[in-house]
Amino acid sequence: MDGDWDVSQLDELIRRMFRVQANRKPIFTINRIWHDLKSRVINLQTLHRSRAVIDTHYDLDQRLYQHFMGPYNQYSCCFFNKATTLAEAEIEKLEMICNKLDLQPGDKVLDIGCGWGGFARYAAETRGCHVTGISISQEQITYAKNFTAGLSVEILNADYRDLPKLFNTNHFDKVVIIGMIEHVGYKNYRHLFDIIHKIINNDGLFLLHTIGNTRKTTITDPWIEKYIFRNSMLPSMSHLTNAAEQLFIIQDWENYGHYYAQTLIAWQHNFEKNWEVIKAIESKNLFDERFRRMFNFYFKTCQAGFETENLLLWQIVMSKQGVGKSVYRRVNLLSSAINKTI
Repeated sequence: MDGDWDVSQLDELIRRMFRVQANRKPIFTINRIWHDLKSRVINLQTLHRSRAVIDTHYDLDQRLYQHFMGPYNQYSCCFFNKATTLAEAEIEKLEMICNKLDLQPGDKVLDIGCGWGGFARYAAETRGCHVTGISISQEQITYAKNFTAGLSVEILNADYRDLPKLFNTNHFDKVVIIGMIEHVGYKNYRHLFDIIHKIINNDGLFLLHTIGNTRKTTITDPWIEKYIFRNSMLPSMSHLTNAAEQLFIIQDWENYGHYYAQTLIAWQHNFEKNWEVIKAIESKNLFDERFRRMFNFYFKTCQAGFETENLLLWQIVMSKQGVGKSVYRRVNLLSSAINKTI
């Protein structure tokens, strides 16, 4: 970040570090001890502490993000199956989510951590459902309200812990979390799942789209914690299954981690292509050369993490335990497609 050293292929340097498991060496462990102890003693993701990542990252001037994301403002993994551009990959990702949730006209959908309103707009436009999005970032809320204006979308300034006070039991047909649970923290996963269980109806579906950790930890990388995502952590499989136990049945669990590497490549390309415009933005944030190097390091480090499968990207579909009446519809769709090829 300070420009003291440089390398022509930063992503390759980080990939090599991952492949020799440099992040498992004693010096890395020592560097994490204090933060690890703190995460076990106190709740780093309380209502008050959850503001830290908003203040340092999500409330940066929204024009920064518009210069590297696609048209639907998807600040999470996009899908590059048939897509060749970021815009197409955003549509693939949003279509997949809508299809997995079996969104129908008139469905009441809750988007927890709605970001800049991309999913809310797409779901309302293409499926005719009503979407309620919540966020605690004022920058995101202001933009999302304008982005979804005229559609059946409501954007609220609320934390997930506020939901039981805002909505009755069984209020929503579908619930989605796209790239927000990384800021919830392991001490709060069960509480979050319990809230969703209360406000979703008995026939409802809950889709969780999250970065996944290949090992169980309670903190994130110290550099990411300091400069990008304050008080964040990535869930492991057991974190999520423990939170869902006796509340939800897991109907579908898929990994799209390598798509996230392609997404980060696209973001970093757009960021560099538009850098002259970004640094000229007049705002409370200073988009200087140090910021540029910080964001490039962030993009390239995460890219390498997904390419070496130290990071994963999961989509998990859940339904309430004990009330299901049939096989999850997507399973039947897949089996039908297989039968047609036989």
